[in-house]
Amino acid sequence: MAYGTLFLIPVPLADEAAAQSFTPYLVDTINSVKEYIVENEKTARRFLKLAGLKTPQSELVIHDYGKHNRDAGLKEFFKGLVAGNDVGLMSEAGCPGIADPGADIVAEAHRKGIKVVPLVGPSSILLALMASGFNGQSFTFHGYLPIDKMERSKRIKELESLAEKNKQTQLFIETPFRNDSMLQEVLKSCKPNTRLCIACDITAPTEFIKTMPIAEWQKQVPDLRKRPAIFLLFHA
Repeated sequence: MAYGTLFLIPVPLADEAAAQSFTPYLVDTINSVKEYIVENEKTARRFLKLAGLKTPQSELVIHDYGKHNRDAGLKEFFKGLVAGNDVGLMSEAGCPGIADPGADIVAEAHRKGIKVVPLVGPSSILLALMASGFNGQSFTFHGYLPIDKMERSKRIKELESLAEKNKQTQLFIETPFRNDSMLQEVLKSCKPNTRLCIACDITAPTEFIKTMPIAEWQKQVPDLRKRPAIFLLFHA
């Protein structure tokens, strides 16, 4: 029996951005798939409803791949695919597999010879890079930086050095409740002429994306508390 296909289904980055995040192919796909591997079942069910799911949700098989359900291994998540069923993979927001534990599911699918199909949808990392005005030919996403202040400051200076040496855009993130302390550390650690882009609440009505030198940011520090944000450094 042939294996099913693993569809990587992007989820809107913000609640208010649902309509602008869907494509006809995505809607057609979710109405042909009845099994899902998701990071957050509640978020996933809400997304499917907003996207125009016609299948009664009671008929869906949803595997919760949340942080408390990963220790038992991946075998359970692949029974449907191995049996020939198409399965959708969804993150809590954005593109599955990008800064997301779903990458482990995708890697296992490749090991098993299962076809993987990525669907078009919003990636906060790429949207931030597009809007920054920085180098889109050479860039690196570093995920989360160290929590310890000394280690974090050291890492920020290293990224600034890489940006200057390689003319390469450096991207990183922080949990929303620590955004303000991260920003303060960036403003304290970087050179005045290093350019910083802050991309916050991407695709939401409150979206804020701005690029300025560190010296200018020091004069007008935004409030980023509880707002999902991406930080980008560049040194031309």
